Amino acid sequence: MFKVLLIGLWVCVVTLLSSYGGVYWASGQGAKAEEEPFLAGLEYRRLDAINVPMIIDGSVRGYVVAKLVYTADAGTLRKISIDPQVFVTNAAFDEIYMNGRIEFGKMSKYNLADMLGNVKNRANKQLNGDVVQEVLVDSVNYIDKSEIRALVDKSAAKTNPPPRGKAEPATH
Repeated sequence: MFKVLLIGLWVCVVTLLSSYGGVYWASGQGAKAEEEPFLAGLEYRRLDAINVPMIIDGSVRGYVVAKLVYTADAGTLRKISIDPQVFVTNAAFDEIYMNGRIEFGKMSKYNLADMLGNVKNRANKQLNGDVVQEVLVDSVNYIDKSEIRALVDKSAAKTNPPPRGKAEPATH
């Protein structure tokens, strides 16, 4: 009888210890006491296209359409509570609108590196830190106001064809 009691007690202890060991191992506590640092690296984020009106002599002469990409440290992006995209877009719009050199539908050559550096610095200043590492150009185009009107007129003609003459009733 005593042997049966000892065997029963031994089975209970082994069952409890194996259950505890299984839960401890599944939770990962036994394998890693300390979490290893995550190597994040740079993350590239593409901005939506921005349309910046070019106003010359009080009227809109055309639009600069720019697509930009910015890079930021992935670890920093996870830590901050706000998306830097809004600040980079705002800084790019301000830089193109205020300092863009557009003359009568032609983009003049100017130092693109300075413009992109100004966008980066302004965005980082608004974010109170060094979040944005670099701003890159995906594409920059200028669309003249007359080209926009021509495109609108062309698409309107396709959707609304001109009315045809009235059909006359047939006489017998």
